[in-house]
Amino acid sequence: MNLKQLEYFVNVAELGSFSKAALILNIAQPALSRQVRLLETDLHVTLLTRNGRGVVLTESGQRLFDHSVGILQLVARVTEEIEAARDVPAGRIVIGLPPSMGRRLTLPLVEAFRRTLPKARLAIVEGLSTHLTEWIATGRVDLGLVLNPEPNAAIEVTPVFEEPLGLVGPALGKGKKAAPIALAEVINFPLVLPERSHALRKLLETQAALSALKLNVILEVSSVLSILDLVAAGHGYAVLSQTALAASGRPEAFSFRPLVKPSLTSTFFIAVSAQKPITPLGRHAFRLMQELVVSSSAGSGGTHIKTR
Repeated sequence: MNLKQLEYFVNVAELGSFSKAALILNIAQPALSRQVRLLETDLHVTLLTRNGRGVVLTESGQRLFDHSVGILQLVARVTEEIEAARDVPAGRIVIGLPPSMGRRLTLPLVEAFRRTLPKARLAIVEGLSTHLTEWIATGRVDLGLVLNPEPNAAIEVTPVFEEPLGLVGPALGKGKKAAPIALAEVINFPLVLPERSHALRKLLETQAALSALKLNVILEVSSVLSILDLVAAGHGYAVLSQTALAASGRPEAFSFRPLVKPSLTSTFFIAVSAQKPITPLGRHAFRLMQELVVSSSAGSGGTHIKTR
């Protein structure tokens, strides 16, 4: 067992897929699979099992994963502290992305890292904003893009981009224009929304309560892409941003009616730990994320939030 095998194993476990991990690690998938098998052989256990969607950790795999994350973080911290003396952006960094942006940012992020940070090693994980803030606070993730985070003393957040929310339904016929809609009218539509822990759901519920309104939620679904599938099939309406529609790969299949009275916006923040100093690599990754979020969201009707 060696550090490289642990790194490969952690990436596969975090991404739930050998193919995704091979892309991030820039190695051939057969070579990656072979290293994980060697690790299993050395430990005489099965660490991962395959299913229709990818791979999941076994009980033994979960135990090794928990230890491996700490080991790799410790090794990375030592490397970063040594490199920090020379202000060289090197080492390993874990970046967290919400599902609505993961599909749009993963490829340009990987390409930008290879181009501008050749000495750095990148790992990308996806999760809801509530999970990402927890992972950043506990050190599992170094930097993350989060949506409407709640106040948390363990993390520091910087607003990057905000865009309007709207009522999303099936595409309208030719010549028909999707007019803005008041929140008081939205309650008349059957809604497909994320569960209550989701940042967007909390925002909607809070605003509805302030306006003495009750949302008509008929289905609760965590995945934004699954929500859009249900909307396209006529099972209800959603409240999302145009970035979420673009992430679906078929924005033309939906109508988007901006919310007014009041206008509601969704804001993306870059979050880092408040409990440890940011490294040279972290600073470079921070600036890179700012640039990519703004460029990937161009045309969504949102606003770039400039910070000093």
